[in-house]
Amino acid sequence: MNAKTHSLDPLIASATEAYHHAYAPYSRFLVGAAVLDEHGVIHSGCNVENAAYPSGSCAEEQAIGSMVAQGGRRICEIVIVGRSEAPVTPCGACRQRIREFGDAQTQIHVVDLDRGLQRSYTIEELLPEAFGPENF
Repeated sequence: MNAKTHSLDPLIASATEAYHHAYAPYSRFLVGAAVLDEHGVIHSGCNVENAAYPSGSCAEEQAIGSMVAQGGRRICEIVIVGRSEAPVTPCGACRQRIREFGDAQTQIHVVDLDRGLQRSYTIEELLPEAFGPENF
């Protein structure tokens, strides 16, 4: 599946719901994510901070972990919801996580809570020349 063959609305709704459950008392920077797997199932996650930094976790990390725990092994698309003038793109570690379960063309859609879809990227655009499972 890709954005051209289906609506992003269910992914955006799931990531937005997760955004509202984020635990970010230190940064106050909430993030929600939703992953569409190869079975058409949506898995969501939110960032969870911890006073003992850096032991918190990212929204993308949570969504990918949920996907794996429920039997998914391939990210078809991911939506990330935040609230910022600049697009809230995945951190470096999450870019690598997305690449582990996707391919160079995996779509990452960045949504601002107030303004909607800001931009779509491929993981190749965000993590060029990535080291992935095919390197083994």
